[in-house]
Amino acid sequence: MSAPTLLHLCTPAEWRAALADGALGLSGAAGRSMAESGFVHLSTAEQVALPANRLFRGRSDLVLLAIDAGRIADLRWEPGLPGDPSGMVFPHAYGPVPTGAVVAVLPYRPGPDGVFDVPGNPPSRVDAVTRRDVMAYSVLRRLATTEHPVTGGTAVLTAAVSASHQHNQLLIDGPVGAAQVISDAEHVLGGAGIPHRAATLRGVDAAATAAELARHGWEIDHLVSLVTTPSGEPPRHQVRAERALPSELRPFWEASWLRAAPGLTEEQRAQLSDRHELEDGTVDVHAMAIREHGLVVACCLLKIDGSTAELDAVETAPTPRGRGLGDALLAGALRQAHQAGCDLVWLDADAADWPRDWYRRRGFGQVGESWFCRLRG
Repeated sequence: MSAPTLLHLCTPAEWRAALADGALGLSGAAGRSMAESGFVHLSTAEQVALPANRLFRGRSDLVLLAIDAGRIADLRWEPGLPGDPSGMVFPHAYGPVPTGAVVAVLPYRPGPDGVFDVPGNPPSRVDAVTRRDVMAYSVLRRLATTEHPVTGGTAVLTAAVSASHQHNQLLIDGPVGAAQVISDAEHVLGGAGIPHRAATLRGVDAAATAAELARHGWEIDHLVSLVTTPSGEPPRHQVRAERALPSELRPFWEASWLRAAPGLTEEQRAQLSDRHELEDGTVDVHAMAIREHGLVVACCLLKIDGSTAELDAVETAPTPRGRGLGDALLAGALRQAHQAGCDLVWLDADAADWPRDWYRRRGFGQVGESWFCRLRG
């Protein structure tokens, strides 16, 4: 039987600090709790609304860290505060909790009256599908300047990168028709002065809604989600990927956008390149690069969010292709993920393009699908 998944309530900034520390309980509120009480406060899903309403009622910037109890060295169940229900005991972690114990980071929002309700059950470590799905939307919501409820999901707006379709879109999980998506996109994105319209669709009726949006002139990317378990095996390639700063990859990305979308303005290209540095304030972004004669010829990003990581922006410059640089990037990124305590790495690939099969041959398995729909401004 797998260990239960427990919850820790904190802010995105406190979680980002924990990622830098490598453990929860060394800084922020959890660090103060460790210093004062000797433990990190945890809750079950049924309990967490109690401290949330007592301490943070009305706040809309909180997250729940879903923690694998099996990775906590000293876990004790003890009484809470005098005002808590009679006989209720809470889980306490005596000692720092490694960030690799965190299987998901869940945005936790109050209702219109500012009151927090009991959240749904958090994913377990073995639930790869939900862990991937949670991270894909959670990172965008934590990074957003504002978010708005829409039919079937949430819309995110990120002011610093308004040109990014990814960071300014509707995130849909529930069943919704194309007409409603168009209306909500117009209301939220159009109302914010965003020229494009974009939405990611998952779940029931997503394929049918995407097809209907296509009939209204939207571009549709059918994506498959692939996952693997990273290994700590030493690289076996002659060429090795090395850590780099995201800012060091900006010239490479800008050249790539100039080739792929020559109609973009200089400001738009700059935003699309800078968005990854912005993401580093929310998750631990590891930029990986291969250089020749001092120039970046291949790169990728590994975005670490506890024990789950996304592999993104994998690209090789046109000239060096066919020399195994992609394999070297992948090996380097998976090794970094393993060293960071990740046991799940995921990526999205075009369902109809060759990289999907390339990743499958290297051990990735499909766990889901989504449709990214956009109408360019």
